[in-house]
Amino acid sequence: MMITRQALSTLTERLNESPAVVLLGPRQVGKTTLALQLADTWPAGATYLDLERPADRMRLSDADAFLRAQGGKLVILDEIHRMPGLFEVLRGIIDERRRAGQRFGHFLLLGSASLDLMQQSSETLAGRVAYLEIGPVHALEWPVADLDTLWLRGGFPDSLLAADGGASLRWREDFVRSYLQRDVPMFAPRLPAETVGRLWTMLAHQQGALLQQSRLASSLGVSSPAVERYIDLLVDLQLVRRLRPWSGNVGKRLVKAPKVYVRDSGLVHALLGLGSSHDLAGHPVCGPSFEGFCIDNLMAAASPNCTPYAYRTHAGAEIDLLIERAGQPWMAIEIKRSTAPTLSKGFDIACADLNIAQRYVVYPGTERFSLRYGAQAIGLVELMQILSAG
Repeated sequence: MMITRQALSTLTERLNESPAVVLLGPRQVGKTTLALQLADTWPAGATYLDLERPADRMRLSDADAFLRAQGGKLVILDEIHRMPGLFEVLRGIIDERRRAGQRFGHFLLLGSASLDLMQQSSETLAGRVAYLEIGPVHALEWPVADLDTLWLRGGFPDSLLAADGGASLRWREDFVRSYLQRDVPMFAPRLPAETVGRLWTMLAHQQGALLQQSRLASSLGVSSPAVERYIDLLVDLQLVRRLRPWSGNVGKRLVKAPKVYVRDSGLVHALLGLGSSHDLAGHPVCGPSFEGFCIDNLMAAASPNCTPYAYRTHAGAEIDLLIERAGQPWMAIEIKRSTAPTLSKGFDIACADLNIAQRYVVYPGTERFSLRYGAQAIGLVELMQILSAG
């Protein structure tokens, strides 16, 4: 099965607007496949280099001469974090091409870790670079009748398209091991990979819970600042989402701790050894896993002017996902793993506190119907379409 990624059209638009684009996403999420699809249709032609291959790095031993020799081609540099010194060279070439009238579509840079790469590129390529994130396959890219498979296996293409459930689980377990053995030492050589792996598993067990750094630190036998550094790394690698608490002034005592999710539901299940729908249905993580799955899908579809938050007061008023638009609370979303979802009074109180009229409950069905407190039950795909227009 061929999966059509919506990011392809967005990437093409960005390259037609900017000299360079940095495409960020976890390893094995499909960045290279997307770049090669683009290269096949790029009007001026394209040159692809994988900087993990010694032969391709050798071609850049005199990077300035090699890259200038590509003329007006789109140059794709995969795993750009391997050679961060290239940014200085790229700046000169971009400026030279601009003076020659070639203003857009010079370089496509692929990377796995967002924070360092964005800092390095923004410092060197200020005004010359755009950024685009690609995550795992989401529900708008997958048959709506088979969303349970997407939820169980997660959105990494090799896991999603595996021959059977056992092969999918083995792929995800190998993926986790490779990150701990290879990527953690690469991006954070001073952090112990084994401890990061234990934390990753703990976060899967506590999917969607409030972050309690001191408790995690005690369990791991490290300091609270160390836990923060480990989580920073997993967030930077786009493997964990730290959902910030909304902190506006509503005259209520707000809970200030973020909620933390392992972003890909398939990785949640692999970290907990859940290989089948039966295993998942009987596990306490089932509801929180579905919540994290929906949040990641909704934010993958949301327009750039939408900002996600968690909302909870000490009195118990709570919203699973609060969407802010143009700096104002706009939409309140609850997530229920039930075909007959119900709402608590706390949701209504929270919406009233924030004066939110757009109230939705995401549930596993597709029919849209009204609930109490002015909310509507809605399927995940339909709400993603609303957010994408948004």
